[in-house]
Amino acid sequence: MVSVGLTGGIGSGKSVVAELFRMMGVPVYDSDERAKALYDENADLKAAMVARFGAGLYQGDKLDRAALADLIFKDPSTLQAVNALVHPFVGADFFSWAASLGPVPALVQESAILFEANLADRFDLVVSVTAPEALRIDRVCRRSGCTVEQVRERMIHQLSEEERLNRSDVVLVNDGVKALLPQVVALVDRLKQGI
Repeated sequence: MVSVGLTGGIGSGKSVVAELFRMMGVPVYDSDERAKALYDENADLKAAMVARFGAGLYQGDKLDRAALADLIFKDPSTLQAVNALVHPFVGADFFSWAASLGPVPALVQESAILFEANLADRFDLVVSVTAPEALRIDRVCRRSGCTVEQVRERMIHQLSEEERLNRSDVVLVNDGVKALLPQVVALVDRLKQGI
């Protein structure tokens, strides 16, 4: 089985690529979505979050994501603290998910912060999705209703595009000019052949 780490900067289209993988029969673990679920479902993670940030972070059984976002934007070191708490739980959840699949030729873990979380060594192949910065910003503004400044603020917290691409084994270009689907099809063919 070939394990693939899928990453890319905000607005690059990594979720689109993940969906293409799924459509071609490659199982994909969405780290961001699972982390959101684990904040609400995992009692140990909840307890750790409450111990670190206080009970006001939860409204009933649900994480108050707006309150957490406020904490992170007021103090950037909070993001590191949150990541340090959640990453072990996401990692354990990923390995449990992977084990539940049974034999498959390949599987993918999608993670926006794959390099920042030091996850690259866990994979046989790291794939980055890239697009020009202006296009990425436009995509995020349209999708989320954010301002350009808000998107740039998020980008500051991510690895630079140049460093991400230099550290990746495969780069998929999602610039609206070069067709994305043939790139993904070719990669899936390689994965099914064991790279």
